[in-house]
Amino acid sequence: MNYIHKEGRKEVIGLFLICLLIELLLIKFVNNSLVILISSFVLTIIFLAISSFFRNPKRIVLADSNCVLSPCDGKVVVIEEVEEPEYFKDKRLQISVFMSPANVHVNRCSIGGEVKYVKYHPGKYLVAWHPKSSTENERNTVVFSNGRTEILLRQIAGALAKRIICYVKVGDKVKQGEDFGFIKFGSRVDIFLPIGTKVDVQLNQVVKGNITVLAKLLNSDF
Repeated sequence: MNYIHKEGRKEVIGLFLICLLIELLLIKFVNNSLVILISSFVLTIIFLAISSFFRNPKRIVLADSNCVLSPCDGKVVVIEEVEEPEYFKDKRLQISVFMSPANVHVNRCSIGGEVKYVKYHPGKYLVAWHPKSSTENERNTVVFSNGRTEILLRQIAGALAKRIICYVKVGDKVKQGEDFGFIKFGSRVDIFLPIGTKVDVQLNQVVKGNITVLAKLLNSDF
C-alpha cells in the first residue's frame, strides 16, 4: 500500500485545496460544461502526478546483514571502482542509482547498524547522471557501520531537486530498510562499498528500495 510521505503532506493538501478552488470558480463563472469537464480532468491529472511523487510504499524488509539493499527506487547508472575522497580516502566500489521524477524518492538504510558520519555539502545542480554531480552538486554523505563493514551513501540533488533531507545523525542506531532521508524531484544516490564486494546488479537495471539486493558484503573489517 502507498502512503503520502510526511515531506509531501503539506504540498499535497495545498495542491488539493488549490485545485478545488479553481474548479469551484470555474463552475461559478464559466458557463461551459465542456470547459469545466476538461479542466477537471487536467487538474485531476496534475494532482495525481504530484501525489504520486510523494508516495511512500510500505515494504516488508527481510533483514540480512550480508546484503546491501538498494536505498531507493530507480536505475543503476554507475558500477565502477573509484577514489572516495571525503571519508574513506581510498579506492571503493561505487554503485549509483538515478531516481527520475516518477520514482519513489524516499531514501532507506541499505544496512542496519550505527551512523558513523553525516555531512551536508551545498553545491551545484548539474543533472543527476552527470559524472561530476557526485562531487560538485548539493549532496549529503552518510556512513553506516554494521560492526564489520562501513558503507557510504551519498544523497545527490539533481537539476530539479534542490532540497535534500536527512533524518539521521552521528551515533544513531538504524535498522536495515528504515527511512533515513528524502530528495525532492530528480536525483541520485551513490553507494560506496569495499573493493571485492560481490555486485548483484547490472548497469541500467531497474531497482527498488528495500527489495533489490545491490551487493553482498565480505566478512571484513572496513
